[in-house]
Amino acid sequence: MTFWRLGLLGYPLEHSRSPQLHTAALRALGWAGEYRLYSVPPGQPRALRVWVERLRSGQLQGLNVTIPHKQAVLPWLDGLTPAAQAIGAANTLFRDARGRVVGDNTDAAGFWADARRRLPLAAGPAGRALVLGAGGAARAVVYALSTAGWTVWVLARRVAQAQALARDLQPHGVGRITPLAWNALAELVATPGPPWLIVNATPVGMTPHAGQSPWPAQVPWPPRAAVYDLVYNPRPTRLVQQARAAGLPAVDGLGMLVEQAVRAFVRWTAADENRVRAAMYTAVGLDPAA
Repeated sequence: MTFWRLGLLGYPLEHSRSPQLHTAALRALGWAGEYRLYSVPPGQPRALRVWVERLRSGQLQGLNVTIPHKQAVLPWLDGLTPAAQAIGAANTLFRDARGRVVGDNTDAAGFWADARRRLPLAAGPAGRALVLGAGGAARAVVYALSTAGWTVWVLARRVAQAQALARDLQPHGVGRITPLAWNALAELVATPGPPWLIVNATPVGMTPHAGQSPWPAQVPWPPRAAVYDLVYNPRPTRLVQQARAAGLPAVDGLGMLVEQAVRAFVRWTAADENRVRAAMYTAVGLDPAA
């Protein structure tokens, strides 16, 4: 019987819920295995290579990658899936039939599945979306939205980063991507048109800075908008509280965490997706039908 050795590369990892999710899936399937946290501080690329080599040699059967290594790990891989190639970041590493270590990105599909399940606006026809941030998480979100036909505006404090994101992802989607500086927020959301799907893809509001929000207090919320915050610790986040107080539907990113984890686990193990999903949702106290 295979003993599944799985894990997560990132830094810091103290608040990660990934072990809880993947251990629940292993137990639900009756499989022996473990999911461990491998803390690698930034600026240590050769340490990333060590873990990639362990996956390549078969010492490990699967690895997740989180902040700040989703892009830093790419030089050590043998290939990328189309999604990871387009996004320019990998959060799931697996060994293919030829023994190559391949990077995948399950964040995009995980985000889109959860957003469409929980926000009616996202489940409707393609519209306009506002993504806050231009890092690795934002790239996955913009990729998902753009390939689904949404028109996307990307706001970042470093506008050059937003411009690079748009340049890299525009050829892969069908929806237009427009980069803007952060100070354009108030004017943009006041623009008449369809409702906004607003996605926070920054870490602002994450524990231990739970009182913070990426939405400036002086900027009015647009009417008929919906808000998705990738941050899920704490629950609810300050951003979600603000949006709900303004009468807008708003959800956090815990469902996305589960959905990307489901896809990673199935990628590694070829397990039944429905059984894995049920186990993971139960582990974090979420109802997959809600």
